[in-house]
Amino acid sequence: MFKNTQLLLFLLFFLVNTSLSSQITIGDNDKFDYTEPKEYIIGGITVSGIKYIDESFIKLKSGLIVGELLDIPGIKITNAIKNLWEEGIFGEIEIKATKIQGNLIFLDIYINERPKLSMYTFKGLRKGEVENLRKEIGIKRDDAVTEHMLNRIRDKITNYYIEKAFLNVEIDIVQKVDTLKPNYVILTIHVNKNNKVKIGEIVIEGNEKLSDNKIKRLLKETKKKNIVRFWKKSRFSEQNFKEDKLALINAYNALGHRDAIIQDDSVYKLPDGNLGISITIDEGPVYFIRNITWVGNTRYSDDTLSQILGFKKGDIYNQQLLESKLFMNMEGVDVSSYYLDFGYLFFNLTPVELMVENDSIDLELRITEGKQAIINKVKISGNTRTNDYVIIREVRTKPGQLFNRSDIIRTQQELAQTRYFNNETLGLDYEPNQAEGTVALEYQVEETSSDQIELSGGWGGGRLIGTLGVSFNNFSIHNIFKKSAWRPLPSGDGQKLSIRAQSYGIGYYNFSASFTEPWLGGKKPKPFSVTAYHSSFSNAKPKDDPDRYAFKINGMSISLGKRLKWPDDYFYMNHSISIQNYVLQNYTLIEAFNNGDANNLSYIFNLSRNSSDDWIYPTKGSDFDFSLQMTPPYSLFSDKNYADLSDQERYKWIEYHKWKFRASYYINLAGNLVLHTRAKVGFLGSYNKEIGATPFERFYLGGDGLSGINQFDGREIIGMRGYGASELNPRNRSGAVGGTIYNKYSVELRYAVSKNPMSSIYVMTYFEAGNVWNNYAKYNPFELRRTAGVGIRVYLPMFGVLGLDYAWGLDEIPGVHKKGAPEFHFSINNSID
Repeated sequence: MFKNTQLLLFLLFFLVNTSLSSQITIGDNDKFDYTEPKEYIIGGITVSGIKYIDESFIKLKSGLIVGELLDIPGIKITNAIKNLWEEGIFGEIEIKATKIQGNLIFLDIYINERPKLSMYTFKGLRKGEVENLRKEIGIKRDDAVTEHMLNRIRDKITNYYIEKAFLNVEIDIVQKVDTLKPNYVILTIHVNKNNKVKIGEIVIEGNEKLSDNKIKRLLKETKKKNIVRFWKKSRFSEQNFKEDKLALINAYNALGHRDAIIQDDSVYKLPDGNLGISITIDEGPVYFIRNITWVGNTRYSDDTLSQILGFKKGDIYNQQLLESKLFMNMEGVDVSSYYLDFGYLFFNLTPVELMVENDSIDLELRITEGKQAIINKVKISGNTRTNDYVIIREVRTKPGQLFNRSDIIRTQQELAQTRYFNNETLGLDYEPNQAEGTVALEYQVEETSSDQIELSGGWGGGRLIGTLGVSFNNFSIHNIFKKSAWRPLPSGDGQKLSIRAQSYGIGYYNFSASFTEPWLGGKKPKPFSVTAYHSSFSNAKPKDDPDRYAFKINGMSISLGKRLKWPDDYFYMNHSISIQNYVLQNYTLIEAFNNGDANNLSYIFNLSRNSSDDWIYPTKGSDFDFSLQMTPPYSLFSDKNYADLSDQERYKWIEYHKWKFRASYYINLAGNLVLHTRAKVGFLGSYNKEIGATPFERFYLGGDGLSGINQFDGREIIGMRGYGASELNPRNRSGAVGGTIYNKYSVELRYAVSKNPMSSIYVMTYFEAGNVWNNYAKYNPFELRRTAGVGIRVYLPMFGVLGLDYAWGLDEIPGVHKKGAPEFHFSINNSID
């Protein structure tokens, strides 16, 4: 076959060159004798046949120059025609010898010009289709209108609609002279798509091990039309069909049918115009593993490797499982990773079917361990804002260490969680040097905007509340006094600066600012944060007005965290100290406590673990968080009788202990489909029964979880879809009462529509259940309010994760919420979670 192809190409080349050369003529009758080549000097060159093209351009493009030697026959004339033909704007090219005087030859280049494209339009298509086709066919004004162009237009349009199941598309291209522009034409492209062609039937033959329905399910992209299956279109694609057939054979291989093949397949038209597909399968026998032999291994014993492999004598010969256990097991360890995690970069493993006898196979697994590779260099590329040291400190592979694949994977996870880079394009390039036993690593990143702006409006206190906030997530306080570093703010050191303001006018305002250094000291991941805030809520009357009421709060907190190495290095521990001062003026927080101030000094311990693979759309891993917040037990060190004290005295220094736990788990079901399960619980306790539970720091369940003006008393707002803000809380005459204990459970089925880092989008359907109680005596973990709904999340770099949910509260709350009443919820940065 290869020799025949070579011969055909040679003959074609010979004919083309002979054809081009044979166009050199004298007058109308005489031709050169190609059996006796002669040498001439070009005495002159003329150009004929052109109307719109400059003559000098033709001469220049031909490469022929007056005064140069010219062999006839020779390559120069052939090249001249080729050069002109490559322009693609000529319909006919001929070179003639008009006169010969001695050794002088005079040439004429005859050109038949092709018209150029003035404009083109489509007929019979919608506007959106026209825009897509313009991008697809890729022609533009001033292009030469050649037969090749017209054929390309037809092919591009035909292929475009074949992918959309329009297999009988009709195309007619009409050329019309542009009367305003000489030698230009206007193209009108008439397209008749006709009806869509769907797969009307799929016929399976020769199958015994797998049923027809099982095989049709394995053909994931080749589906028979079904009105019930609205989410998967029935269209035929040759490429998809090839991939589906390969998946079908892989499924048979996994069942031990090593020799399974597609014996025959065909695509045919049905009487109704749709397509039919026929597949004939030769399943072959089922094979079993008889003996497994390891060859070349010195690092690990045969027993150790066999234990990792997990196959034993008599097991079905599952080729897919064997491959994953040898090279890339996403669910656990494999032989390859066992070696690669200990520096064996030059390791090689080749499975060989040593003997196939009847239904049994003997496997020989041949290993070449090679040298252990030492990392001699680690580089970073692609970072334009983030400083190298900020990235390097997240890198777990250091020069001088053994190569370790797990450390590389973990490094990429850590880089993804910094939020500075495009997770989809994180890459690694390595340069191994087998002779020296070294490897150079280069982590490739692509910067993305991690700064966020919050600009929103909400309803609270009977008014519209405006919020403006900015978060600079890759800030650099070190460069704050460097004028050249302001682009528009100094960045690159991985620090976070957040500023937020909220108000509806002079009656309410809230200001807060925070700064976080994630690596205090620069040697270990020890996040250090400082936060300060001031809030005021009043009826906006003058301070000396006896009818004025107001609630003010001033506070600040400092925290220091640390990454742990035990139980594993996904754990973080954080310690915080917080101080708050509440000032009440004619503001009734609880009965008999409407004037005075209260102080809240607390210590917060936090333990968390996050092994999820992405912060925008996690597909696997888990995330849990435990926290304990407590104040000093002042009453236990005092001889005061708290039962006789006024509320102002009792709550002068607030005391409580607050326990919270949150856990999330992510399971990748298939492709972009992810199951997310989540649980949250909280408990607020007291040290002294005479004081009881503090009126501050309580839990409020329901709504979108966005904080508003009612958060002065330290209350924690937990979003729950399907119910309004705080609708699930116990109530008294004045409204919702904060609870001291709550439970909330969620199950979400998520699907990523787009993972583009500049506009990630995913949709979800979910079921939630939760409730809140105002004391432990009434607590019943099975008395839960239920909700179900659908939602969408959109991530925009400047605004974070924006959410919209439509949910139905499935349980009635008398006087507050009707059963099944729908609710819309808007959320920012997963506030509803």
